[in-house]
Formats: sequence, structure tokens, C-alpha cells
Amino acid sequence: MVASLRTTKDPGEAALVRKAVDASVAAHFAAFKTVKPGVNEREIAALMEYEWGKRGCERVAYAPIVGSGYFSTVLHYSDDDNVMKSGDVVVIDAAGEYSMYASDITRTLPVNGHFTARQREIYDIVLGAQRAAEAAFKSGKSTMKRDAPDSLYEVARDYINTHGKDLHGEPLGKYFIHGLGHPVGLNVHDASDPDAPLGPGQVFTIEPGIYIAEENLGVRIEDDYWVDPDGKLVKLSAALPSKAEDVEKLMAGK
Repeated sequence: MVASLRTTKDPGEAALVRKAVDASVAAHFAAFKTVKPGVNEREIAALMEYEWGKRGCERVAYAPIVGSGYFSTVLHYSDDDNVMKSGDVVVIDAAGEYSMYASDITRTLPVNGHFTARQREIYDIVLGAQRAAEAAFKSGKSTMKRDAPDSLYEVARDYINTHGKDLHGEPLGKYFIHGLGHPVGLNVHDASDPDAPLGPGQVFTIEPGIYIAEENLGVRIEDDYWVDPDGKLVKLSAALPSKAEDVEKLMAGK
């Protein structure tokens, strides 16, 4: 019963999540400017905690994940102790908690500021999958369940499977190895009613990813969303760019 009640956030709760998101977005902007070859992953994690902390976040929402090279393909990697190298990408999954309410944001950056052609290809597929899920959203109908009607997970997975191949010519869907999203609230993976469709008052992530270990190439793009009282899907973290060209411009200080 408690989990069911926590599924829908009242306006005050949604406002606290938004404060956590805004502070975390600012921290990601700082990371964009600091990621460079020769920088330790730990430095990025520490910088981000400082940035959202000075904006009112009391603590991390979860252990920051800053994984470069091979570690960009490792889910929940939290050692954050690798020196970033030119030619690699780094997955930064890090966010703060404001007044006990969490946020959850991920961006993938090219360590040297420029995606290779292959990195850009995979990146654009992940971003396309996220946008396909956003476009398919229907308040009161959509779910994150696999193999279910109106499943946003299936929309994203189908997009990944029909765009691009691995080095062996196989579809990329098998490299999407986690769920598409989860509720966010008092916990970063918040309590919820798993049978309830996504609707007004709910806050959740949409976070497709592709992780190809043999290429040392992992890409995840994750944003926080809220469904407003009219059933409109609102991207709370929209201020943080996700287009590949915008990422490169920000890293170049433009």
C-alpha cells in the first residue's frame, strides 16, 4: 500500500525533485568542461559532488559512476579510479539528492572532446532510442515493462535493433542489457506499483544504453521526466544537452 501511494508525487514533491535535477544538471555542465585525457575519473566525481552540494543537495543520490574506456561498458562501476585516455568515451552517471528527493542523470562524453565515427554512430542510436520512447509515451497507458502492450522498453529496444550492427554484423539489441527506466523519488530507484501505467504525478527516468565490451564502447543517455496534471511528459533535465554536436561544443567551451 505504501509503495502504491509513493508512485504518484504531489506538487511539493515534484518541486523537490526538480531542485535536485537542476543542481545535478549544473554539476554535469562542470564535468563537460573538465573531462580531458589524463584526468582521473575520481576528480570528475568529486567535482560534481561539490557542484551540486553548493546548490543545496545534502548528499549523493547514489554512488557516482564515472567509467571510461572499458569501464564505460560496466554497469554500476563505482571505483572511479581510472585515468581517462584520448580516444575513449566516459559514461558519467551521477546526481544529487535535495531534501531527501533524488535525481538520476547520465551523459556519455568523448574524453578528447570529439567522438570517433563509430562512437558517434552508437551514440546517435542511443539518443534515437530515447527520443523514440519519448514520442511513444501515452499517459495512463505506457509502461516500462518488457513484452507488454504500450511498452516504452520495447519501443527503445526495437529502435536499437533496427539501427546499426556490431562488428560481426549482428543487431545491437543484445547490448542493451538493462531496463529502460525506473521511478525516482525518495529513493533513486523509488518504490512504485509495478502494474500501474505511467501517468500524472509520476517521476521516472528514460535511459537506453548500448555496451559493447569488445570495442571498449559504452553509451548511456539518461534523463528525468515528470508527467504533469494534463498528462504531458515533461523532461526535467532538458537544460542539459544530449545531441552529440552540442556535447562537443560544450566540451570545447563554446
